[in-house]
Amino acid sequence: MNASNTQIQMRKGLLEFCILHIISRGEVYASDMIDELTEAQMIVVEGTLYPLLNRLKKSGLATYKWIESESGPPRKYYTITEEGKSFLATLDQTWESLVHSIQFITTKH
Repeated sequence: MNASNTQIQMRKGLLEFCILHIISRGEVYASDMIDELTEAQMIVVEGTLYPLLNRLKKSGLATYKWIESESGPPRKYYTITEEGKSFLATLDQTWESLVHSIQFITTKH
């Protein structure tokens, strides 16, 4: 069995949660999300982000607007919706529960 495959799947499972946290802070450009996710070692390839952003938009959890750029074409900036904030709050509770459960299991001797 290959550990790197499991590690990739674990990151992919948490990617939506991380993206919602990033966009919950305010308007954010996709390349800035990629930079943060890359720095945090949460994203392996850029192509993973755009389909996920589209799913979040279609689900009503995120939205975007076009903003003119001085250095080129307009840019799409993403924000979280009210529904997305509620969804994220639920995910936060789930995350806290999972962390507690994992720590309980992994610290037993």
